[in-house]
Amino acid sequence: MNDMDQIVKEFLVESYENLDQLDRDLVHLEEDPHDKERLASIFRTIHTIKGTSGFFAFTNLESVAHVGENLLCKLREGELTLTPEITSALLAMVDAVRQMLASVEETGSEGQNQYGELIQTLTRLHAASASSAAEVAGLAESALEEVAELVSAELEACQEAAVAAATEPEPPPAPLAEPSEPFAELAAKATDGKAGALSDGNIRVDVGLLDKLMNLVGELVLARNQILQFKAAHNDAAFVSTSQRLNLITTELQEGVMKTRMQPIGNIWNRFPRVVRDLAMACGKEVRIEMEGKETDLDKTIIEAIKDPLTHLVRNSVDHGIEPPEVRRQRGKPAEGRLFLRAFHEGGQVNIEIADDGAGIDPEKLKQKALERGLISREHAARMGEREALNLIFLPGFSTAAKVSNISGRGVGMDVVKTNIEKIGGAVDLQSELGQGTTIKIKIPLTLAIIPALVVTSGGDRYAIPQVSLLELVRLDGEQARKGIERIHGVPVYRLRGHLLPLVYLNRQLKVAGEARETDDQAVNIVVLQADDRHFGLVVDGINDTEEIVVKPLSKQLKGVSVFAGATIMGDGQVALILDVLGIAQSAGVVSETRDRSLGAAAARTQQQRDQWQALLLVGLGREGRAAIPLSLVARLEKIPLEQVERAAEQEVVQYRGRILPLIRLKQVLPGYEDEAAGDAELLQVVVYADREHGVGLVVDRILDIVETQLEVRHNAKRPGILGSAVIQQRVTDLLDVPGVIRLVDPAAYETAAP
Repeated sequence: MNDMDQIVKEFLVESYENLDQLDRDLVHLEEDPHDKERLASIFRTIHTIKGTSGFFAFTNLESVAHVGENLLCKLREGELTLTPEITSALLAMVDAVRQMLASVEETGSEGQNQYGELIQTLTRLHAASASSAAEVAGLAESALEEVAELVSAELEACQEAAVAAATEPEPPPAPLAEPSEPFAELAAKATDGKAGALSDGNIRVDVGLLDKLMNLVGELVLARNQILQFKAAHNDAAFVSTSQRLNLITTELQEGVMKTRMQPIGNIWNRFPRVVRDLAMACGKEVRIEMEGKETDLDKTIIEAIKDPLTHLVRNSVDHGIEPPEVRRQRGKPAEGRLFLRAFHEGGQVNIEIADDGAGIDPEKLKQKALERGLISREHAARMGEREALNLIFLPGFSTAAKVSNISGRGVGMDVVKTNIEKIGGAVDLQSELGQGTTIKIKIPLTLAIIPALVVTSGGDRYAIPQVSLLELVRLDGEQARKGIERIHGVPVYRLRGHLLPLVYLNRQLKVAGEARETDDQAVNIVVLQADDRHFGLVVDGINDTEEIVVKPLSKQLKGVSVFAGATIMGDGQVALILDVLGIAQSAGVVSETRDRSLGAAAARTQQQRDQWQALLLVGLGREGRAAIPLSLVARLEKIPLEQVERAAEQEVVQYRGRILPLIRLKQVLPGYEDEAAGDAELLQVVVYADREHGVGLVVDRILDIVETQLEVRHNAKRPGILGSAVIQQRVTDLLDVPGVIRLVDPAAYETAAP
């Protein structure tokens, strides 16, 4: 690359940065047309682009910038007032300049398009303050003549420069011209010490070089891990000291290199005000965008991966979410819609929220569309809850748009958003309230290159679990290991602080021989993980230690295996596979591809929402009866052989964990249920209820499910032992009054233990 090529490259880099800033400044200027400082900054930027493009003989580029500069001059001098039409024309000028710069970058020339229509529009707007059409025509003619003169002058200058370059070495380019009066202050700032210090403190580094440095640091981390393993087997003080020093330097170097790759998410967000403004005008809407956390840093590779998904979500919010002004007024909302973007660090991840105060998403409409497209069956739709219905929008080919437009509605998008986010180890969650708006929450890792991970063993092999998915470790020993694991519908679960945690055995999912068995007295190691906002326990043979690992891509043969996210080289030189936590959860059925219900905890909600939701155990009584018991009242779920049931004082009891547990058969106590045998008659399904020191076993026919839902009592019961009825999972369900049930059987016993 010769000197001129390097100068052109620097011009392109600086011009791209200036154009991005122009987009933001013009949108902000439209909000405050009297911001003279911002207007002056826009004028200076266009003037700089025009002057430099003239030096390089980019005549079309210079022509467009020159006419735009004339219009900006009128605005700066107060002869014109900024209007949406002028703003749109100036933004179109920025787009034209960007297109010509892209052509210069690709081909070395600015292209054949001379943008005559744009120049005429800018000229017409520039002449808007003229008093007659003749003046407008005269201004247009003089502008075209001036452009022609500039083209001729620049061509002559280029010819002279070419002759000079052929006869002698080319000198550094001289300043184009002395700064005019309005730029005297700018010129003074450019020559003082502060400007020089700012320039000296920053350099541009090629991204390829940063990637190469990151790869080298990754190899250094692997070598460091190997040396740290050797250190444990040697007692040489000098070797131990040297390895500790190497560890410290490697850690600091890794942090430094990773910081060079970090960029603020504002680099993406800065383009959104322009996107929202253009879309709102095209859709006839009024939309205000607000952003919080623009300084949140992400690795460059992550930034590039989420750029398109975020843009699509913003466009969807404006096009589909926010209503037109007249509709908003009819619904008692402000005419101007609000789009809110927020980013923040939490738990080693970056959280991004995109919220609008629009119409929200109708889950019934989503189900109907899915039925029309054959994506779900009618039986499946009838069983769907609201959350599952909302997640239909992430199915491939799903769209609710009434017609296809150039903005959206092509039946692609949300599935691609979900796929691209999950490809980098992230997760997408959608929450919507009809008539109030929609919020999309995205969780993504900070970086993909070097991550902390927990190393576990299963079937004699080692696996790495990314620490961002790790919640806690649980170890069950002896009797606790044998009796601590329960089963619901054949699914092993463990009660962790009052919540049922579904268990997944790693050796079974990977189909390898392992030691973890739920029936032995040996220790059980549970790694509590989070996948798609659901918690589950991964049972492994052994838990080693946490260490930083270098993520390596999988080979072609393993890329299709969803339970693996990559590979790494351990300290002893052996390869270990990195587990994909979401893939394992989907493979085990804890999280389905369509985000089905699971036995894990429901998605995280705000505290206000959480207070309105209640966890319930659903049970079956008789042939079709359903009842719900607050999960907070359930101590355990047991299957008790019928032969273990005894009688004491005319009451069925069973010896249970060293005490006598009274049994209450709900069908016999509560009226309205058919007294028909259901399930295995040899085993009693018992819900163990404990209130202080008083315990009782409620005998039911079936354990159906565990759900978390917002209760809306639609029928107040007049039956003893029943609080009322509600629709849960599209079925009418009785809400049990457990203390009331116990009073029906033995009021005195309950009253002595009641709080």
